[in-house]
Amino acid sequence: MVLEAMVVKIEHKLLKFKYPKLLGLAFAIVLAYWIFSKPEVAGFFSGLGNGLGYIGVAFAGFLFSFGFTTPFSIGMFITLAPKNIFLAAILGGFCAMLADLLIFNFVRFSFMDEFKRLERTGVMKEASKLIEYSLGHKLKVYLMYAFAGLIIASPLPDEAGVLILAGLTRIKQKNLAIISWIFNSLGIFVMLLI
Repeated sequence: MVLEAMVVKIEHKLLKFKYPKLLGLAFAIVLAYWIFSKPEVAGFFSGLGNGLGYIGVAFAGFLFSFGFTTPFSIGMFITLAPKNIFLAAILGGFCAMLADLLIFNFVRFSFMDEFKRLERTGVMKEASKLIEYSLGHKLKVYLMYAFAGLIIASPLPDEAGVLILAGLTRIKQKNLAIISWIFNSLGIFVMLLI
């Protein structure tokens, strides 16, 4: 009886939460990262990449963008050990860019209501004013692009970088594609060098 009351109370609080999609996305990223960080899971998936050549590189590049598939992607890149890492980085970066564009369009379509609500909160308004006052509007935007680009280049989930660009800037899809391709290619190249 007490347990049922606690579950109902928790469900009620979650339904009243202002940003359920963002909370759900954060939970999915954490849960998926936890699952795919298990050595036996990563080993199984990296073993599937054997013998796929540049088709495998393209597939691994596409998966490089999603937080929960990044360990699989890295395992595939390591397993495939492409001879020409420059070509592998360019091809993998291009396919990762395609995945980022999918994320971008999904975020723009389904999360914009929550981003607009978030922008109207006092904390966000004050933070935005402070940053713009300190840096100016253009520098603030360029720093957000650079920060998002570093997230995209790293093994961190690209969803975070794309969320920054889709939700907090007015970036065009063409510009996102350029940033994504460059930074994903650089991230994959550095990972292959290591």
